Amino acid sequence: MLRFWEIYLILSTFLLNGKHKIALDPYLKGEGTIVTKEEVIEVLKTCYDPEISINIIDLGLVYGVEVEGDLVHIKMTLTMPGCPMGELIIENVKRKVEAIEGVKEAKIELVWDPPWTPDRISEEAMKRITK
Repeated sequence: MLRFWEIYLILSTFLLNGKHKIALDPYLKGEGTIVTKEEVIEVLKTCYDPEISINIIDLGLVYGVEVEGDLVHIKMTLTMPGCPMGELIIENVKRKVEAIEGVKEAKIELVWDPPWTPDRISEEAMKRITK
């Protein structure tokens, strides 16, 4: 027969759909809340590059989102190294993602490879730009 701590260990490391862990630790924000990649992406769509007024998803700045329990890893880039709004964008992403119920921490990894190009802009955003 399994002891309580063994059941807790099994449940707290259970993978849902092979992607997301259930946050069961009672000390975590949003106890028992399952955070999904889709939920994080929807929040990222509310983060804009203030110089272009396009969200960072449609702009193609986000290269990857991974959810591991209450931890969210985001790989992203900026339109150019030394982007004057870079720190503001990254701070906004971190603040908004950490405000999602069930997220304890958002780790933002800024990458430059592959470099961002306008080809990464979504069709919808491109239509808004060219109007």
